Amino acid sequence: MEIDSATGMLMLLTAALAILAPSAWGLDRAEFPPEFLFGAATSAYQVSWLWWSSSSLLFDRWVRMHYRDCDFWFQIEGAYLEDGKGINNWDVFTHTRRKSSLHCPSLLLLSLFREEFDYYADVCFRAFGDRVKFWTTFNEPNVFAKHSYMLGTYPPKHCSAPFGTCNSGNSNREPYVAAHNIIMSHAAAVDNYKRNYQAKQGGSIGIVIEMKFYEPLTNTMEDILAAQRAMSFEIHWFLDPLFFGEYPKEMREMLSSNLPTFSPAEKRLLQNKVDFIGVNHYTAIYAKDCISSPCDLNTYEGNALVLATGERDGVRIGKPTAIVGFYDVPEGMEQIIEYINKRYENTPVYVTENGYSQHSSNGLEDLINDVGRVNYLQGYLSSISSAVRRGANVRGYFVWSLMDNFEWSYGFTVRFGLYHVDFDTQVRTQKMSAKWYQGFLMGSRPVDALQTLRAGS
Repeated sequence: MEIDSATGMLMLLTAALAILAPSAWGLDRAEFPPEFLFGAATSAYQVSWLWWSSSSLLFDRWVRMHYRDCDFWFQIEGAYLEDGKGINNWDVFTHTRRKSSLHCPSLLLLSLFREEFDYYADVCFRAFGDRVKFWTTFNEPNVFAKHSYMLGTYPPKHCSAPFGTCNSGNSNREPYVAAHNIIMSHAAAVDNYKRNYQAKQGGSIGIVIEMKFYEPLTNTMEDILAAQRAMSFEIHWFLDPLFFGEYPKEMREMLSSNLPTFSPAEKRLLQNKVDFIGVNHYTAIYAKDCISSPCDLNTYEGNALVLATGERDGVRIGKPTAIVGFYDVPEGMEQIIEYINKRYENTPVYVTENGYSQHSSNGLEDLINDVGRVNYLQGYLSSISSAVRRGANVRGYFVWSLMDNFEWSYGFTVRFGLYHVDFDTQVRTQKMSAKWYQGFLMGSRPVDALQTLRAGS
């Protein structure tokens, strides 16, 4: 039997919508305060395109710094709406272009990084501060420090046993030196902004940390303490100094002299508090103790002597996604928001990234009719709604990501986008999740999409 394209699309969408989680139909924008910010995140570098219109701009700029015959590069990227209704951000990456691989140092291991970053931040405040109202100094510095200087999976690929095998590096020392320089660079930028720009420009400044929520694998004291250590080495590592002027005691006890200390001058600089905390949250995970029983330490949580696992007694913590170790565990979102609010003085939280990955090898029909992503977004947004009802100070949510893009070490093998991208032709196609998210924001229901298709058939 021959079926026309419109009828075929209607049948596919009807079938897909039929298997949505029942609660996906009931979430309402009205459950959130009117001033709550919603959006979809992207990255200029990862999509390699500039979008210009009369009202908006996605930008990507590089700044060069020269030191001892070596070139280092800072990157600023972000987006703003000229009507002032969009969240605006900037984050930084460093890239070393070496004229000689033997003599160019890793910039983040040098205290010089702080001075250069402070200068770079000042340039940004002066150039963009009249339009940018939300600044983030660093995006996921905890991930960068671990992968670059402990595991050696990101440039400059520094590591040492037992965390990895690299040509150079010291996994017991370098991640914490790099982190210390990042923290003090952040503090210098915040101090500068609050002293010289904030009153005039009216913006806010914060930092974005990647955060899993770690649950003890068992109810033993060993695993309970393991979960606490994992949180310390993931979150407290960067945020405790910004609020309390010290690294967490769990890290100090384990790392001893390998963990830098803050001088009196540094502590004074750290007294400038952030205006908000950006939370990149994708999953919850179980934490197993590796002190009382041996584990493979060549893992993300290895420096905390913790093994992260997604299974307990053969049962997964949630539905798996295309990223290894990332599961659909919506209750983890409410837990992490409330945890951050409680520990860090009820500082406002923005969920700056949250999203669901698909394998690019899935068929086109499955990629477009992304039921798994719709259920994921509904679950996590419902969890945020619950946190709001319980009084959490959370003020915004941004889906990762607006469109499929280059996902760092995963390349083009996984897709997070609300819009499908044909990487050969650059054609972009709206997915079911984009229609659902639009419907949620507009106060309509998924059935509206069916009515639209019927009208055009």
